[in-house]
Amino acid sequence: MFRKVLIAEDHEMTSISVTKTISELGIADTQYTYYCDDAMMLLKKAQQAGAPFDLLITDLSFEEDHRKQKIAGGEELIALSKSFQPNLKVLVFSAENKSALVDKLFTDFSIDAYVRKARHDAKDLRAAIEAIAQGKKYMTADLKQSVKVKNTFEFSSIDLTILKLLSAGTKQKDIPAYLQANKITPSGLSSVEKRLNIMKEVMGFSKNEQLIAYCKDYGII
Repeated sequence: MFRKVLIAEDHEMTSISVTKTISELGIADTQYTYYCDDAMMLLKKAQQAGAPFDLLITDLSFEEDHRKQKIAGGEELIALSKSFQPNLKVLVFSAENKSALVDKLFTDFSIDAYVRKARHDAKDLRAAIEAIAQGKKYMTADLKQSVKVKNTFEFSSIDLTILKLLSAGTKQKDIPAYLQANKITPSGLSSVEKRLNIMKEVMGFSKNEQLIAYCKDYGII
């Protein structure tokens, strides 16, 4: 089990709850801070002192107040922490539930667990810490299913064409004309709308802009 844990969370009650869960697991050395800049300072000081933190538990969003911060949020904190302490274990504890973001954190930032703030999150938090201590990755069940669906969805050639056109600024109502000119079928507006609706439903998005942003982030288009 971990010996030394740092919690970066700007809501006091959440920090207290997380600290209680950690204490119940027998981890005595726990520190928490409301600011990302302070978290980075604590991580560096512990590293320099030869007693580094084993685990960082961080939120992604931090509310602005009178103290201006150099580190904007959890993503940046994770990236900077990993740059000087690559073996640091990271658990993200956040209300964000976008599977594209969760997937990105695991693939690009090498986090070890993601627990969504929701009902029964104390139970999930405990399970996540125990899993990480055993060298495993952890993701709450609802997010795991969502990420799995997105990663297994197969984009057809016409899907990619529609997405690329929208990304380039073509209006949805003008896409059929392009498809017809290039002899791509089906080319009707209803068919275009149907494909977009299927993609958005599978991906869990409500707007075309969200779908386009996701596909750009993951190199799909």
